Parts: sequence; C-alpha cells; structure tokens
Amino acid sequence: MTTWYEGPLAAFDTETTGVDVETDRIVSAAVVVQDAPGTRPRVTSWLVNPGVPVPESATAVHGLTEEHLQHNGRWPAPVMYEIAEQLAEHAALGRPLVVMNAPFDLTLLDRELRRHRASSLDRWFESMPLTVLDPRVLDKHLDRYRKGRRTLTDLCAHYGVTLQGAHDAAADALAALDVVRAVGRRFATRMERLSPAELHTLQANWHAAQARGLQAWFARSGSTEIVSTEWPLRPELPAAA
Repeated sequence: MTTWYEGPLAAFDTETTGVDVETDRIVSAAVVVQDAPGTRPRVTSWLVNPGVPVPESATAVHGLTEEHLQHNGRWPAPVMYEIAEQLAEHAALGRPLVVMNAPFDLTLLDRELRRHRASSLDRWFESMPLTVLDPRVLDKHLDRYRKGRRTLTDLCAHYGVTLQGAHDAAADALAALDVVRAVGRRFATRMERLSPAELHTLQANWHAAQARGLQAWFARSGSTEIVSTEWPLRPELPAAA
C-alpha cells in the first residue's frame, strides 16, 4: 500500500507585500500538484496587482516591483476566488495540501478573501475539510532537539532537497512538497501508519506546543511579541470597538 508521502500531494505558497497577515497583500501565488515522487509537477501560478504600494523591502525578497505588478498583475478578487476554488478541488479529491508555515499563507489568503470577496477560507471547506501538511511543524516535532533555524532554505539543505529560485511561489511550493516527502521517508516508522487527516489534527497540537515554547522563550528574553497558537489558520481579529 502506498504511503501518503509517496502518493499525490499538492502544495501552496505566496509572495507578499510584507509579513503582517492582517494588513499585507498577496502579490503572487502558486499551487503545485505532483502525483508521485519523481513525476512531473503541474503548476498553476498567479500574479496579482495588490492595489497598494509594494515596499522595496518586499521587492528585495521576491523581485516583484510595484510597476511590474501594476502592468502584469491581475486584480485580487478573481485571483483569490480561483486559488480558493483550486484548493477546495484538491480537498474534494482527498489530496493533502503542503504549506510551509501554514498560518502565514492560509491566513493571508483568508484575509484577502474577506477583503475582496466578502467571504472566508473556511467557507470553501464546509463540506470537505482541508488537510494540511506543514513541513516546519513536522520537522520541528520529529527532530525537536536539532539546533539551527528551520526556514524553507534550511530544511531543504537538511533534507537534501534542491531549491531553485527561492522566493518564487512555484519554486518554494515544490520545494516544500519535496521536503514533506523527505520528512516522511526519514521518519517512516513514525509517519507511515498515520493518515494525512490524523497528521492534520496532530500538527494543530504540535504547533500549539511549539508556539507556547517560543512564547516562554520570548518572555525570558524580555520580548513582548505574541506568538499565535492557532494552526493552520489564525482566527479573524475582532473588529475594533
């Protein structure tokens, strides 16, 4: 019987105007689908004119300038609909979705849907739940005592995955997908008996524990930064009174 990490997977990634999920915008996105390891991936990409300024600091990361996006990007509303529709189709097919640091990309998508479609990401998965595999959460739980950072670039180096064109949404999505397969193989004795749905539930618990540990470290360091325990999607912030 084929294990989940040797079977069909999809992956999702975004590039954005910044790192605040509540206020920043998506400027590019990609969904990558691979039926089995080594098979040719199918890639769908979107370029978005966010309708807001694109900071130079963001352009320095992904290379997408405000001028380029204004001339070549599409309006956000139809793009966000198409992305959510495609993710829902993968969920309906029972295809797990790989998202590196899922609370960032999925929360951003949710906020864009609320902003431009008067909708939410949850509404797309009322009949068929989304099953997420987050390489960052998986690696941090399965190899918790390893020192060093755990960015996508770090995970690729650790698991021997080639990352060509980092900070391109399609390249990052494919690399995250390959990392998840590599994690599954390396920890096969712990992973092969778990279904993606079971892993989804476990990752929510693992992420919460990881977040509490990071929050405690911040407290000891004198930082006031708040770490969200929610995974894979942060709840909507209450409206200001």
